[in-house]
Amino acid sequence: MNDKLIIGMPAGSLADPKRGGNLVTLLKAAGFPTQGYEEGGPTIFPLHSMLFGWDGRPQEFGAQLALHEVDIAIAGDDWITERILEYRYEYAQEITLHKTLSLQRGRVRIVVINAPLSPETSFDQWLAALLREKNVIRVVSEMPYIAIDWFQKKKDALGYGTEWNAFSVQKYNTPPKIEKGLVVYESWGKTEAKVLNGGVDFGFEITQTGGAIRNYGLQISETVMTSETGIWSDPKLKDNPVKYELARMFLLNLFGAVFAENKVLILFNARKDAVSPIIGYLEENGLFADEPTMNEGINFTEFSIQMNTAGQTLPLARVRYELARLGASHIETVPLESCIPGLDSIDF
Repeated sequence: MNDKLIIGMPAGSLADPKRGGNLVTLLKAAGFPTQGYEEGGPTIFPLHSMLFGWDGRPQEFGAQLALHEVDIAIAGDDWITERILEYRYEYAQEITLHKTLSLQRGRVRIVVINAPLSPETSFDQWLAALLREKNVIRVVSEMPYIAIDWFQKKKDALGYGTEWNAFSVQKYNTPPKIEKGLVVYESWGKTEAKVLNGGVDFGFEITQTGGAIRNYGLQISETVMTSETGIWSDPKLKDNPVKYELARMFLLNLFGAVFAENKVLILFNARKDAVSPIIGYLEENGLFADEPTMNEGINFTEFSIQMNTAGQTLPLARVRYELARLGASHIETVPLESCIPGLDSIDF
């Protein structure tokens, strides 16, 4: 596999075509249909023998990229950050991984959650009191090293020093390994219950809307980071010219599929006497870049314009209606699977 591009393919919800932002559909639109991926693997790219799917968990891909086991990986910013911080705090190693493409899906927040505080007490005041009163602060998190990094910065900002530098990552409710510092219980879900029932001082939770947190009657006190799904790469990939070009091909086509989402191509005809007012309408509403795309015939001119169907200021239905009023006919709307502005769309 020396010259094959090894792609970390995330198992779990991302592999489910009905969940995870339709990753299977996105790959197909990009020209990379998969076999086996949605069934749990092994993943095969039947049209591209030089692409190799390495099925794994997003939680693992940061380490696999650092170890050069995979070349690129589809993963959330949160899990990649978690592995980078684990290397820093546990192994005193700095690793550099590059996010080369956003997939515009899988957006979540990592937040600090706790029992509701009185309106007169800020979270910083409450945490400062814990630091004064306790030797060990216990928290729970699915991403313990993000929690540790946040805590180190937070205690510094509150004026506490090296006496709080110690930390320990442990299974839930095991005896603390340290006499003073932060104990992080690594969780596999239901973080809210542990906070609600007083098993920890506070917790770190992954959330999209915060609905489950509110259902437990808990408070979101801080947003630690926001995250989305993207393509991450091993910087050493550029040292292999064959793999590098394969990666550029993969990224460019995925960019085209992402860029085309919510976009359509509108094709229509116009009589010669209607061309000028139609061009004026398109220009006034910013419906072309440098100039409109036009194919001129003897009696009619064919136009094509690209539109974002998610736009609210200029809805698609209104544009078609107003074009028809100006003399457009045979107005056709074609969904786009891919739209690649040019090779410079990717910076890799």
